[in-house]
Amino acid sequence: METIISSIKDLPFYHKINTRWNDMDSFGHINNAVYLSYIEDARTTLFKRWKLNSQNKSVIVASLKIDYISQIKHPSKLIIGSKILRIGNSSFDILSGIFADKQKPPAVISLVICVCYDYEKATSVAIYDEIKNDYLIKN
Repeated sequence: METIISSIKDLPFYHKINTRWNDMDSFGHINNAVYLSYIEDARTTLFKRWKLNSQNKSVIVASLKIDYISQIKHPSKLIIGSKILRIGNSSFDILSGIFADKQKPPAVISLVICVCYDYEKATSVAIYDEIKNDYLIKN
């Protein structure tokens, strides 16, 4: 991934979560599929911030890329930092990093491309003002 995150301070939005016993794989570290759930938890925190709903003011995920940089073992306290990296007409990118026990750099970096979507009309819509405001304030 082209964007480098050197510190949690590079990401203005935070979501904390603890690893769970069932997150581990047979090698004793967090299973790579579980990181998607951690990133989703952080993303839904942003959705609540923007007051999205499931019908006419929603978001769909168009693409998700994840880079695994280092392993995380259980138990760990995680911080998922996120920022709006780019906004387009109807799509925007969320860059996230997962940090374990205050480590630097992040163990995982992800880029999620989201599209603002109206389920009632079954069409993409212009970027919501709340997302624009978070992009403009934090960049």
